[in-house]
Amino acid sequence: MLKSRLMVAAGVLVLWALGIEVRLIVLQVLQHDQLVARADRQQMSTVLAPAKRGEIFDRHGRVLAYSVDADTIYAVPTEIADAAKTAAALCDALDDCTAKSRDELRERLSQSRAFVYVRRRASPMQAKRVAALELEGVAFRKESKRYYPNRELAAHLLGYVGVDNVGLGGLEATYDKTVRGREGKLLVQIDARRHVFSRLERTPTAGASIELTIDEHLQHIAEREVRNGVEAARADGGTAVIMDPYSGEILAMASWPTFNPNDYSDATENARRNRAVQDLYEPGSTFKLVTASAAIEEKVVTPGEIIDTSAGSIRFGNRVINDMHRYDAMSFTDVIVKSSNVGAIKVGLKVGAERMGLYIRRFGFGRPSSPDFPGESPGIVWEPSKLNDSALASVSMGYQVGVTPLQMAAAASVIANGGTLFEPHVVRAIDKSGVRTVIEPKVVRRAILPETAATLTEIMEKVVIDGTAKAAQLVSYNVAGKTGTADKLINGRYSPYQQNVSFVGFVPSRRPALTVVVMVDSPRVGGDTGGAIAAPIFKRIADASLRHLGVTPTINPAPPVIVARNQDMPVTPAAAIGTPNVVTIPATMTDTGLPDLRGMSAREALRELARLGLTARMAGTGVVVDQSPVAGSPLEPGATCTLVLNRRMPMRPAGAVGDQR
Repeated sequence: MLKSRLMVAAGVLVLWALGIEVRLIVLQVLQHDQLVARADRQQMSTVLAPAKRGEIFDRHGRVLAYSVDADTIYAVPTEIADAAKTAAALCDALDDCTAKSRDELRERLSQSRAFVYVRRRASPMQAKRVAALELEGVAFRKESKRYYPNRELAAHLLGYVGVDNVGLGGLEATYDKTVRGREGKLLVQIDARRHVFSRLERTPTAGASIELTIDEHLQHIAEREVRNGVEAARADGGTAVIMDPYSGEILAMASWPTFNPNDYSDATENARRNRAVQDLYEPGSTFKLVTASAAIEEKVVTPGEIIDTSAGSIRFGNRVINDMHRYDAMSFTDVIVKSSNVGAIKVGLKVGAERMGLYIRRFGFGRPSSPDFPGESPGIVWEPSKLNDSALASVSMGYQVGVTPLQMAAAASVIANGGTLFEPHVVRAIDKSGVRTVIEPKVVRRAILPETAATLTEIMEKVVIDGTAKAAQLVSYNVAGKTGTADKLINGRYSPYQQNVSFVGFVPSRRPALTVVVMVDSPRVGGDTGGAIAAPIFKRIADASLRHLGVTPTINPAPPVIVARNQDMPVTPAAAIGTPNVVTIPATMTDTGLPDLRGMSAREALRELARLGLTARMAGTGVVVDQSPVAGSPLEPGATCTLVLNRRMPMRPAGAVGDQR
């Protein structure tokens, strides 16, 4: 009896041991990888630590966008005993939870996870209120938050950044990989007693900084005047682009309506649209510059050649095109000055579809103009083989072709600079780890000959003096420009009540510092033409911009009186010699090259450069502390000298004489 009991007990022990061995084999061999992975998920989680985005500056080093540290609130659900109670307390502290977001938070806190977000980049007040609750399982960590100190300034250009530190619009999206940097890794661990530990596995690497071609002050001018013009005309919207015609650098790009990129989610899609590169419009008469360029370049007409405008009417089958005014025969110059559609059509027919198509492409239409704006529309351009006489007539006067304001600014710059098409760009340099890489201007092609550009400039000057753009005249500068008015295509028909009106021009006309294009969508008050609506906006933008840049006036400039000063001769006061225009010349000036302007006030330096036939560009305020080209460089009439100013007077060598104010 005892023996049988021992046998049974031994058998049970053997079976128990075998069961344990089998279970160990299953757990440690067959299910090893699966169980290790489950343990890792329960005890460890890896959270990406976003890198700090690089700053964005304007051309003078003024900050347009930078990143600040903000508190991100997170929770460890495995440490939370009552998810509903914790969710309610958090929502009360955050003070902006809806019923739906409260339920979603409670659901996240109920999960068996080691890490969940409660609020990314909370406001300082929200973080303070949550911290005061001292909730179990709720903690904080620092994250980078994008901040735009000038709010709406250059909003469409800069774009905005999403909650995951990813650029979602504008340059923030285009250069996201450059600016974002490399993300780090944060490892969060929970031990058997449910204590949380974290360590940084990989340190985030900050992104590169970007220097733009934008001038913050010119951007403010453009935005202010576009807004004022659009609101005065009760228009749907508007845009303006300011460009350096000799490099393609975009100095300002404004659109209205606008938005605050710090709160981009509150803005409508219409407000976030960059009209300068996303709005396609039929340019109307501004496109006659292309027609005129082709005609002059191909010697189809001469400026003085008489064009029969058929009393302001021309017919193509059942289609009749009329001028706004009935004109008799006029010169080709007057066709552009008075903006005769019939005259432009007759010239366009002489040019022909093939040559017209060639020049349209030469001026950059029909393709995106800049890699800095990947969302830019390429525009709409006819294939020459599909242009019959009626379609060619439309194209010759700026209809049945779609362009963007940026394309039109680049095209006008071709005439301004003597015939070269530059690729528009808004990034001037990229600074990564202390290494500054300059983005050089890119020449696309020579579009027209310098002689053709010079002829067109003279015609465009007459447009402003005697033609449709008298409202664009400036008191102190010669202006070359062209107006444009085009009925909008609504439901397949051209509306007589809605127009796109525009003006494009460059100043000063003979040595341009700026090309400016203005486009207004559907003005309702004050007129319905480019001359009435867009030209005055151009005037205000150009006048304020030229004064800011210190460009020497080209109309009735005040002749300076040059008074040599040395320590042995007293200086006669300006009042005593009857003129306010006195320039003090330092002893370091020479007659063999560019003088040394350092130490002069801005006004004195401008007058001296004007005396020598030079123009100036200035950066900063105060007295001149640096100049380019350097003193002694050969003088080239019409060249530009860049002056750097500072409020602190530079140290002068003993015996030097200069401005003592």
